[in-house]
Amino acid sequence: MKKLKALITGASSGIGRDMARVLSSKGYDLILVARNKKELEKLKDELKTNVEIISMDLSDVDNCKKLYEQVKDKNIDILINNAGFGNIGSFRKTDMDKELSMIDLNIKAVHILTKLFLNDFVERDSGYILNVSSASAFQPGPLMATYYSTKSYVYHLTLALYEELRHIKSNVKVSCLCPGPVNTNFNEVANCEFKMEGLSSEYVAKYAIDKMLKNKLLIIPGFTIKLVYIFGRFIPNKLKMRITYNIQHRKTK
Repeated sequence: MKKLKALITGASSGIGRDMARVLSSKGYDLILVARNKKELEKLKDELKTNVEIISMDLSDVDNCKKLYEQVKDKNIDILINNAGFGNIGSFRKTDMDKELSMIDLNIKAVHILTKLFLNDFVERDSGYILNVSSASAFQPGPLMATYYSTKSYVYHLTLALYEELRHIKSNVKVSCLCPGPVNTNFNEVANCEFKMEGLSSEYVAKYAIDKMLKNKLLIIPGFTIKLVYIFGRFIPNKLKMRITYNIQHRKTK
């Protein structure tokens, strides 16, 4: 019997780390990718299935291509594009180099890995791709303009691919995870403080994997964020922008 295998980016902490734990508990072998080799090694030691770790900075476009070449013959069944980070502040004042790195990781890495693995998956007519976006993908994000925009890209890309795959009657499945606040180290990297209590990364990871394996396209953990998504479609953009600005302003440290 073929042993199933998953590749997870951003696997050294937060949702990515907990997704690795969930999939290992289900019997999946894993390829875990992140910059922090020490944390990857700690995670590998606790998991029961076979784990390969790759320490790599995926904000470097060339590294994304190198990663694919390194693992393309390893019969990967699930690709989880989880690596990403955020930043808060007025667009006029935030650091441009940090934002460009964010675009490289949050958009370009997801785009490249999705495209390369999707072609392989379609050729063999099987596989899952889970792209980690955010509830921020659903509206404009004043004071987190770049981050919200990157997550909107991931969200719309995944939905578009779903329809393309449906049109060709492919058995490849794509899903988009859009959580609200989650208790991870995101806040420290983004230099912000959520006022709304976040979900645990363990819960979000388990929920996401379960829904992905049930072929759910849009995965939104938590009742409150589901309501935000539903009612947000009926709120005028200018009002949404005002609301979002006030929310983001309260997050600023």
